[in-house]
Amino acid sequence: MLSDLTNYSKYEAEELLHLISKNDEAAFSELYDRFWKKMFAVAYNRLKEVQDAEDIVHDVFVRLWANRQKLEIGELENYLATAVKYGVLSKIKKRAREKKYLKTETSLSVVESSSETKVHYRQILELVRTEVEKLPERCRLIFKYSRDEGMPVKQIAAKLSISPKTVENQINKALRQLKTATRSIMNFFTLLP
Repeated sequence: MLSDLTNYSKYEAEELLHLISKNDEAAFSELYDRFWKKMFAVAYNRLKEVQDAEDIVHDVFVRLWANRQKLEIGELENYLATAVKYGVLSKIKKRAREKKYLKTETSLSVVESSSETKVHYRQILELVRTEVEKLPERCRLIFKYSRDEGMPVKQIAAKLSISPKTVENQINKALRQLKTATRSIMNFFTLLP
């Protein structure tokens, strides 16, 4: 690993990629800083939704870091742009499925009573709040900054003096834990008549 005094801004993307494959976090931070805005613009121009665009770009960089030792990338910027575009397409498909699902739900002849819906909604919210409070302190703080206050990853990283990669990892950890915890209650509610 190179010294923290190394000026990574002078390195070509491919050189940084090589350093990343050797677990150089500072090289990864340089790549992240160099390409984040461009990749965010690619996602945002198509989705017109800041949080979704940020999530897609963060996922791409998380996967880049996670697979750093096995990736074979020719042109890094093209690779990132393609990965972001696939993420955007996936999000668009997900939105279409959700829209279709909501349309189907509203067209059902049996409509759940308003009071039942409110009770279910409150139970789900309470479950999510409880699960958020079970997160480790740092993970919980990062998650709340991200979701409750809408802070972007880089801002959270700066506020807590940690790397953007650490922030992304903590957000992903929180989301995984919340998905696991809420899956059972969501399945229960979908089984109700």
